Amino acid sequence: MATELEELVSFLSSPSPQITKAAVDIVRGLTGSEEGIHSLANQSKNLISALSRLLTAPEEVSEAAAEALVNLSQNSNLAEEMVKLKLVETTMDVLYKPECCVTRLLVMLLVNLTQLDAGTDSLLQIDDEKVRGLYVMKLVRSFCRTTHEKDDDSFEHVGSILVNITKQRAGRELLLDPKRGLLKQIIRQFDSNSSLRKKGVSGTIRNCCFEAENQLQNLLLVSEFLWPALLLPVAGNKGD
Repeated sequence: MATELEELVSFLSSPSPQITKAAVDIVRGLTGSEEGIHSLANQSKNLISALSRLLTAPEEVSEAAAEALVNLSQNSNLAEEMVKLKLVETTMDVLYKPECCVTRLLVMLLVNLTQLDAGTDSLLQIDDEKVRGLYVMKLVRSFCRTTHEKDDDSFEHVGSILVNITKQRAGRELLLDPKRGLLKQIIRQFDSNSSLRKKGVSGTIRNCCFEAENQLQNLLLVSEFLWPALLLPVAGNKGD
């Protein structure tokens, strides 16, 4: 006989929109506490799969599903399960659908998943040489095209993703690849008034500098942009 939690998870796949909405709201509420997350852990595989399918549902459902996944991904064991279930790939696919209405939450989900080496590997597309780096290029483009001046800076957390992926050599090499020019684009975001963007950029630069011994030439190619970004925190704000 199914337990209450098993029934709850099954309701996430109900053909009735009303039942699905009620179920996802309950799940979101449960993920708001460690006790709730622990209670859901035994249903992790079915739960994560069901929630990921709801990311393309209408906003009232997809927002609750995305919030639940963000909360669940703060648990490292559940985050590992998400990566195994290809949630990085699913998130990137949904993120760039024209009808996506949970952009900010999906970016936050990627921040949590890329704290794991396996999550970073998935975002870097390490196992697929033909498209390796495509996800990161998309995120960098979005990060640099949007601004903090918008009411909802949906991509500001990309800076944290970049910090996470540059903790790995493969991530640093990708950003330092002169043919892609990604680091040059990222550094320009240091002029942003968003402290979150600045923190992400400075952390990314710091990580990339660990490749100085192997990537000195590529670092020198962006030195025109690199030094102002490194020195600005020392100089302080002009108004101080």
